[in-house]
Amino acid sequence: MGRGWKYGLLLLGVVLLLFILNLLVGSVKIPADAVWDSIRGAEVEKTSWKFIVLESRLPQAITALLCGAALATSGLLLQTAFNNPLAGPSILGISTGASLGVAFVMLFLGGSFTLGTVAFSGFISVVTGAFIGAMAVMGIILFFSAFVRSSIMLLIIGIMIGYLASSAISLLNFFSTSEGVHSYVIWGLGNFGGVTMGQLSFFVSAIGAGLIIALMLIKPLNALLLGNRYAENLGVNIKRVRNWLLIATGVLTAVTTAFCGPISFIGLAVPHIARLMLGSSNHTTLMPVTMLWGAVIALLCNLVCVLPGESGIIPLNAVTPVLGAPVIIYVIINQRKIQYFN
Repeated sequence: MGRGWKYGLLLLGVVLLLFILNLLVGSVKIPADAVWDSIRGAEVEKTSWKFIVLESRLPQAITALLCGAALATSGLLLQTAFNNPLAGPSILGISTGASLGVAFVMLFLGGSFTLGTVAFSGFISVVTGAFIGAMAVMGIILFFSAFVRSSIMLLIIGIMIGYLASSAISLLNFFSTSEGVHSYVIWGLGNFGGVTMGQLSFFVSAIGAGLIIALMLIKPLNALLLGNRYAENLGVNIKRVRNWLLIATGVLTAVTTAFCGPISFIGLAVPHIARLMLGSSNHTTLMPVTMLWGAVIALLCNLVCVLPGESGIIPLNAVTPVLGAPVIIYVIINQRKIQYFN
């Protein structure tokens, strides 16, 4: 058994352990046997316990697991495609586009809008706005990718689009009411509890589709490590691979940002943790290990967020930098010693 498989099985065990802890730990103390009975559909002492487990903790744990895997995979795809160890899901402006969509709904439209004969309000309007904003930015990036051959130039275009979106968000904040700004700030703190049991099937399907596309790109990504010319000599269609990569990244980032807010550092830091563990950039093992590490970090962050118990829940984006920033600093300091793309 190779080292990648051993690490994969180890991480799978850690994911399972953290998933169970996410079900057991929360602001309300629920006995372990009551949690288990709730999941298997048996009667429990208090109906409120069953409701909390099935309608809050279980979807939140599943959301954290998939969101972490999605953001980590997005970061890995972008770092390989642009040959840049500091690329992340927000680098192409997709996360900022989602934030702009939410800002437009909350700050300009007052939290509700109508598309044709369908009216959107409340949380549904926020999710819809974020998804439309993210996919709009992805559409712009795909449009430019038809004319721009250089990945570096496409990266710069994405950064500029992100700046334009950030500027628009600042203007919306400036002209908005204090209540609107407060609601937008709360959304921007990040939260894995944004997916209800009814929305979970769509969330799982969308994230699953993005992750499957990413797994199908393993061989072309390995070829890209050797350079674009070498990859083309091996029969890799660079333009097609790049477009599929952008689609996978766009879907994963759009869905996670729409439901959970703009979560920082997971997509940027986790691929480096996986590379440092494996000592390799071979995507055959790196991709699955990155997904598992993303799930581990997200579940761990979610667990830390609920540790205060009855005192409240810590904002997610107050926890992720604590875990992610040291990794990025280590990468910057030791980038000459660490061979990422070989």
